Amino acid sequence: MLRFGLFGTGHWAAETHAAAIDAHPRADLVGVWGRNPERAAALADRHGVPAYDDVDALLDACDAVAVALPPDVQVDIAVRAAIAGRHLLLDKPLALNLADADRLVAAAQQSGVASVVFFTQRFHPNITGFLASTAAAGGWQHARATMFASIYQPGNPYGDSQWRREHGALWDIGPHALSIILPVLGRVTRVAAMDGPSGLVHLLLTHDGGATSALSLTLDAPRAAMTRDFVFFGENGTETVPPADGSALTAFGTAIDQLVEEIDAGTRDHRCDVRFGREVVEILAAAEAARRAGRTLDL
Repeated sequence: MLRFGLFGTGHWAAETHAAAIDAHPRADLVGVWGRNPERAAALADRHGVPAYDDVDALLDACDAVAVALPPDVQVDIAVRAAIAGRHLLLDKPLALNLADADRLVAAAQQSGVASVVFFTQRFHPNITGFLASTAAAGGWQHARATMFASIYQPGNPYGDSQWRREHGALWDIGPHALSIILPVLGRVTRVAAMDGPSGLVHLLLTHDGGATSALSLTLDAPRAAMTRDFVFFGENGTETVPPADGSALTAFGTAIDQLVEEIDAGTRDHRCDVRFGREVVEILAAAEAARRAGRTLDL
């Protein structure tokens, strides 16, 4: 049984992380830490576990951490967890700058802990199967990703998220888009970006081998314009990524499965580990710099 310490108390922590750990046959939730002690106590009580007011005390009590916190808070806790030898089940983006991502990757590699970063779409079996077969087919010249979300409507659990308001769609849903594009088109070598209305950001990427991709992202779309669309274009025509065939809760359960498998096998090569998380941060940071400078940047 893998003992998990949960760091975070928000909607995502409660309804996805905690619920999936509690339901998993090989996972045991042993405690909760949060920046708001009252919310930590309420979530811990809901699952019949202690609430901790000290990060290191919870690290001492667990084998692995699940982190559902803003990226700049996550990275420091994850580094401490890795140094303490605790396995990592983290959220995207890994960090908000490349230096922090590098620091976390170095800590994980030095300690030898297993790591999985929860890019939600990559833990739905039908999507992972689609990406594997599409990548194997080859001959792709371009991909289009459109993610128009609307989180600022009344009652949305993420609308008051300060880090999302500050860093926008690029850093919140950009990682999801990249997690779909990169397995098929490969490493990004050039980045251009520009802003549009209503928090829109557009990315134009060049990949190894010359293929390109175009990403359009917003968290503040008109409700009638909300959409999620991924299409690959190539020598054999077009392929559209299917909708997920499960919920975020079932996907997180799959992430736990795969972390346990990594630990049991002693392998450290998960396709969505901290190294992949760092690759995504590198692209996002380059896009941030490109949109500010108004020019294309090489990676």
